[in-house]
Amino acid sequence: MAVDPARRLSFDVLRAVDGSDAYANLELARLIRERRLDGRDAAFATELTSGTLRMRGAYDAVIDALVTRPLDPPVRDALRLGCHQLLSMRVPAHAAVATTVSLVRTAIGHRPSGLVNAVLRRVGARTLPEWMDHLDATPAVRASHPQWVVDLLAEALGDDPTALLEADNDAPRVTLVARPGLATVEELGGRALPVSPYAVELESGDPSAIPAVREGRAGVQDAGSQLVALALAAAPVEGRDRLWLDLCAGPGGKAALLGALAAGRGATLIANERQPHRAVLVASGARALPPGALKVVAGDGTAPAWRPGTFDRVLVDAPCTGLGALRRRPEARWRRRPEDLDALVPLQNALLHAALDSVRPGGVVGYATCSPVPAETAEVVRAVLAVRDDVRLLEAPPLVGWVEAASSRTLPGAVQLWPHLHGTDAMFLSLLRRAG
Repeated sequence: MAVDPARRLSFDVLRAVDGSDAYANLELARLIRERRLDGRDAAFATELTSGTLRMRGAYDAVIDALVTRPLDPPVRDALRLGCHQLLSMRVPAHAAVATTVSLVRTAIGHRPSGLVNAVLRRVGARTLPEWMDHLDATPAVRASHPQWVVDLLAEALGDDPTALLEADNDAPRVTLVARPGLATVEELGGRALPVSPYAVELESGDPSAIPAVREGRAGVQDAGSQLVALALAAAPVEGRDRLWLDLCAGPGGKAALLGALAAGRGATLIANERQPHRAVLVASGARALPPGALKVVAGDGTAPAWRPGTFDRVLVDAPCTGLGALRRRPEARWRRRPEDLDALVPLQNALLHAALDSVRPGGVVGYATCSPVPAETAEVVRAVLAVRDDVRLLEAPPLVGWVEAASSRTLPGAVQLWPHLHGTDAMFLSLLRRAG
């Protein structure tokens, strides 16, 4: 049996994620484009790849119960793909087994094909819930999240995280932003979302087929990320309001939206990105903005090249664990480690100090992460407030008053969004005013 292109593509993405630390969404889009998969095959490959990555923890528990010897990583990836087809997709059992065995023979070799055939036939004897009951699986395994991630999310939520974990495992629809002054939500089609007045959700289809997206007047952007830019732009500043800064601008989604908002007020946004190749992405995303609305620079945000007090508004969208974006980046839950916080928290702290130094007295800084974890959200802000007497916390929730239940539990006055409550990434935002 010949291997169909969609399954082979999914296998290749999994190998790139496991073997080369590739980002699944970027690798998936690249291979779909290069191999010219049509709509149906592209949709199948997307669900097979993303679904396998999301449910990998549960599938590994099943595989490990059936295989007692160590498995080569490519064989395990093939088994995971077979498990997803058998346990979570409407693929007939004989087709799921036969196509996976054929994939193994073609991509890996004949030797492990017998093992894969035998294991998948046994996998198909039970449903996924039956397997979880049979294995007496923990809630973390059932939800396919590492236990340490579950613990951190539960701490941030302050409640039973079951609904949040389930939302992490729902396949997200594509959300678009109509950049103000450049596009309208009506020309994007889809369903308007309540979190952002510029957001629409597509039921299906390729976003690049929409002219506004293709031309850069609109883009793919989570509604929670849009809300961060809107809240910063809505915060009152004292005095002038001409020069804005995005301190960590790559890959450029928030910068493009902030640039459009700035252009509407006659202001300019400086988009700073440390890595030159990501700075190129920022410039590309902002290509439709009016001349002078956005300028891209490449530099270290912790050691700014500009003078202190230069800017009226500053966004620091800090590098973080990304545990609030597990719907869209399912591999992050397996790639991240608890010790990552040891390096990220000092960096977040340094970036927030640099942002506060960069804003003038009377100006506003927005500190955002796509993580709800207290160590990299509330605790970072509290640590900075504790050592600076020139900073005041602003009340952010009233600035996004149309969004219900948006107040942070871990830092009163900040905003915290949730996938299971708002249909967005778990974005955190705190607004800080530099005192005169």
